[in-house]
Amino acid sequence: MPSSLLLEVPALADFNRAWAELTDWLSLLDRVIKSQRVMVGDLEDINEMIIKQKATLQDLDQRRPQLEELITAAQNLKNKTSNQEARTIITDRIERLQNQWDEVQEHLQNRRQQLNEMLKDSTQWLEAKEEAERVLGQARAKLESWKETPYTMDAIQKKITETKQLAKDLRQWQINVDVANDLALKLLRDYSSDDTRKVHMITENINASWASIHKRVSEREAALEETHRLLQQFPLDLEKFLAWLTEAETTANVLQDATHKERLLEDSKGVRELMTQWQDLQGEIDAHTNIYHNLDENGQKVLRSLESSDDAALLQRRLDNMNFKWSELRKKSLNIRSHLEASSDQWKRLHLSLQELLVWLQLKDDELSRQAPIGGDFPAVQKQNDVHRAFKRELKTKEPVIMSTLETVRIFLKELPLEGLEKLYQEPRELPPEERAQNVTRLLRKQAEEVNAEWEKLNLRSADWQRKIDEALERLQELQEATDELDLKLRQAEVIKGSWQPVGDLLVDSLQDHLEKVKVLRGEITALKENVNYVNDLARQLTTLGIQLSPYNLSTLEDLNTRWRLLQVAVEDRIRQVHEAHRDFGPASQHFLSSSVQGPWERAISPNKVPYYINHETQTTCWDHPKMTELYQSLADLNNVRFSAYRTAMKLRRLQKALCLDLLSLSAACDALDQHNLKQNDQPMDILQVINCLTTIYDCLEQEHNNLVNVPLCVDMCLNWLLNVYDTGRTGRIRVLSFKTGIISLCKAHLEDKYRYLFKQVASSTGFCDQRRLGLLLHDSIQIPRQLGEVASFGGSNIEPSVRSCFQFANNKPEIEAALFLDWMRLEPQSMVWLPVLHRVAAAETAKHQAKCNICKECPIIGFRYRSLKHFNYDICQSCFFSGRVAKGHKMHYPMVEYCTPTTSGEDVRDFAKVLKNKFRTKRYFAKHPRMGYLPVQTVLEGDNMETLAEMENSNGSYLNDSISPNESIDDEHLLIQHYCQSLNQDSPLSQPRSPAQILISLESEERGELERILADLEEENRNLQAEYDRLKQQHEHKGLSPLPSPPEMMPTSPQSPRDAELIAEAKLLRQHKGRLEARMQILEDHNKQLESQLNRLRQLLEQPQAEAKVNGTTVSSPSTSLQRSDSSQPMLLRVVGSQTSESMGEEDLLSPPQDTSTGLEEVMEQLNNSFPSSRGHNVGSLFHLADDVGRAMESLVSVMTDEEGAE
Repeated sequence: MPSSLLLEVPALADFNRAWAELTDWLSLLDRVIKSQRVMVGDLEDINEMIIKQKATLQDLDQRRPQLEELITAAQNLKNKTSNQEARTIITDRIERLQNQWDEVQEHLQNRRQQLNEMLKDSTQWLEAKEEAERVLGQARAKLESWKETPYTMDAIQKKITETKQLAKDLRQWQINVDVANDLALKLLRDYSSDDTRKVHMITENINASWASIHKRVSEREAALEETHRLLQQFPLDLEKFLAWLTEAETTANVLQDATHKERLLEDSKGVRELMTQWQDLQGEIDAHTNIYHNLDENGQKVLRSLESSDDAALLQRRLDNMNFKWSELRKKSLNIRSHLEASSDQWKRLHLSLQELLVWLQLKDDELSRQAPIGGDFPAVQKQNDVHRAFKRELKTKEPVIMSTLETVRIFLKELPLEGLEKLYQEPRELPPEERAQNVTRLLRKQAEEVNAEWEKLNLRSADWQRKIDEALERLQELQEATDELDLKLRQAEVIKGSWQPVGDLLVDSLQDHLEKVKVLRGEITALKENVNYVNDLARQLTTLGIQLSPYNLSTLEDLNTRWRLLQVAVEDRIRQVHEAHRDFGPASQHFLSSSVQGPWERAISPNKVPYYINHETQTTCWDHPKMTELYQSLADLNNVRFSAYRTAMKLRRLQKALCLDLLSLSAACDALDQHNLKQNDQPMDILQVINCLTTIYDCLEQEHNNLVNVPLCVDMCLNWLLNVYDTGRTGRIRVLSFKTGIISLCKAHLEDKYRYLFKQVASSTGFCDQRRLGLLLHDSIQIPRQLGEVASFGGSNIEPSVRSCFQFANNKPEIEAALFLDWMRLEPQSMVWLPVLHRVAAAETAKHQAKCNICKECPIIGFRYRSLKHFNYDICQSCFFSGRVAKGHKMHYPMVEYCTPTTSGEDVRDFAKVLKNKFRTKRYFAKHPRMGYLPVQTVLEGDNMETLAEMENSNGSYLNDSISPNESIDDEHLLIQHYCQSLNQDSPLSQPRSPAQILISLESEERGELERILADLEEENRNLQAEYDRLKQQHEHKGLSPLPSPPEMMPTSPQSPRDAELIAEAKLLRQHKGRLEARMQILEDHNKQLESQLNRLRQLLEQPQAEAKVNGTTVSSPSTSLQRSDSSQPMLLRVVGSQTSESMGEEDLLSPPQDTSTGLEEVMEQLNNSFPSSRGHNVGSLFHLADDVGRAMESLVSVMTDEEGAE
């Protein structure tokens, strides 16, 4: 908008600002609506989003009056201005704002409707999914129950029927799966802009499982059909094989009879014909070997299925018969061969048979060697097992041949004589017959031993190989099951990982919940380490057994290990990202506290995490929260309360309510402190720790008092107050004890419970507390009224007198226990009296007394009620009492009693008796018997300061020189502040400073002349002091005309007249007075020198050039210090009686320290010492305070010396 229009129509600036603010808020709201994505199929997530949308709609409705007000203001502006351009701009902006409002509202309503529909569709899909998973579970259960295939017709038929029924059920259940798929497709299609990964993955898993079940059922049905066909064919095949056995037996019997005929061996032609017939028979036997083994194997399976029935016995007999005939047939075949091969060269035949067996055994040994090594996966080893089973069948078939041959050789060598061997074994003639016979025997025996050894070796190797195969099958099956289980768990974790939204899309409120879920997943993935280690151990065991895993198994293991490691890395990265997001936007980031301020304010954070606040309208910064500044300004309304204890308590009560600490119970506070493990009271807390603990406290309060607690605002303001009290230098660190003291002091609890808790914090493990620890507690406690500018009335920041008072009350014990501390606190010591008064103020807020105020006529009296103990039926309300108003005939020094709760009849009778008694007492009695409602402590520095104060101040980040001393008045400071505020108000708006730093610069520049004037006055007062000192010295010399006599013990013993005794006493007094004056003269000379040196230093500092001050982010704002109003002429009225009333008589102001003229000089010394502390800063403001302190100290010194002169 042109600046000329703004000058012409000034109200347009406010309209533009309101319009821009509302437009920006609507734009932000629209972006948030578009960026919010939900997990489709997650009812909890959808419901949470619906609740948030509802809350957003409520916010929009709550802001509608702002829109209507803006429209009304725009209409008024259009009516007031005649500038057509301005009217056009206003109309255009209002139309755009209304359109934007309608669009955002429409988007919200559409999104809410979409979420409701999504919730309905997701519910339907989840129900269909559960139904599909139910039928999948039923199908899996039935498949798992079919472990082995039966081998009886009835059982096979039953299983086939069950399989067909399951296939039929699957066709019916297909409807459930189709319904789930259709609903899933609808979700994927209609809500593609949201996160549909969960629906997609679950649907894929269901479909894959369904297809796998269909495949297994089909394979099962085919296997059962094949088994059924085999069982139907088994009896026929058995009968056919038995018939063949009968025929083969007949043929073998005929051949056997033919081979046993006499002189058969002499007919070579007949032998050849019989050999041909035997070979044909042996060929048929070899051809039926596989048939025999299959029938025997299937028969055994059928027997196991039949168990112990009659059919099983019948089948067993038939199988035994088949085996017997088969064995006999093979034996007969071997006998036939033996007889046919028996000739004159029998030893050669045996030799050839043994050689053939050796060759066969070597071939089988090579074949067994080729079967190695063990396969690397379960299917390969299963195939090796089948091959070796066939190999073992061959060995079993060959076993009779080998045994028969070896037996024949043994019999041949045993029965035939050596003469026969000589004829059979044709060797060269030069060998003797005996040697030739021995060579034949040795050759056959050696071959037979080799055959027997090779046979046994082959059987051992076969058995060992079978053992290795069985072990490998067992281990590989375990490995496969372990890998399948691990793969399933990894897929489940990957599904969860795949459902993660980008961290940037997560809501700030859900970060902590999401972080917990990710940590749970991390625990589950960490638990998978056992599964991974188990799989890897199985693989290593297989390697130890000499089994080289197949490339498939190796790749599977590598894939599982990689997926597990990637999941670990992904989870750790996710936790790190969420932690960073939580750090940047979560509670620890203080991001959630940014909503505690409204425009034009912005919350910023310094490098040490201390918050400060930027006003973009005035372009200034300050440490205090805007609401805290308003609260401090409102506390100025209470400065008209005359009595400092009540003034302080009422300010603290208002602060307590603003911080919502009046809702915090002591138990809840202790739980929060314990939850954050705040047990080391000497340890410092950083800002984040303070914020976390405060957040826990206020979150609990929000649950109990939802409409009363604004967590971000309360946390920010409470943090602001704690920093103002215990960290004025904004170092970003507060001791744990200080934090506890501040929170517990303002929480809602019984007074003595607070005392007990605070004492427990500084007590040792034995329950006792020494002076140092008590000093720490009282120091932290006195900082609370000190921050309000009320510390002077409570004995000042020096807590050493209070500590000394407590231990004097305990008879100067080195340590005190809780009971003594409570007894001392019940006396309401001056440094802590503000705390019980705070409790009485809180109790009196809702009290209603059926009485009428004799001054303002208020009836009933609300709050405190003050009843006169001098006059009957005389009451004053708290407003009149605090302002010092009295009625005619009633004096301020008259005794009164305070009630913070309605009176009882017993109290009325007691007060009546007291009034009646006081009627007979005079004013002089009341003047001689003043009564104070607190335990005063001596504020003059007597003795050494406690050693812990310096380190205590350093650890808290505050400074002793910033505190207000006990006798220090700040009226002049208030007057100067008022003066400079008036001078600032007289300036033009353009020349007004825009930050606390600029104000400080202007104050320092204007204070120079005032300080020079004050320094001149101080020099003049110094000269007057010197003149007064000279005058007193001359008077002393004038009185001492004659030398004083010696002490009595040095004088000669002689009778003394009354006149001599008087002279001696007077001389003694004069000598004592002289010594006292000389000591004071020396002190005054020393202080005079110190004063002159300090004044010279002040001049030097004033002549130095002004240092530049930073403007932004460096000023420490503090609440304006209230005016100390503790006039000694006003009454002090409080002394606790019981638990609800208090009584006092006297003319001293509440908590105004009593003046003792005998210690006046010491007070002057204290003021002079406190006026020039070494830790003062060298700025102009500090010089002003120094000069003011010096002036007051000199005035006190003059008054003391004047009092001494009057006494003389």
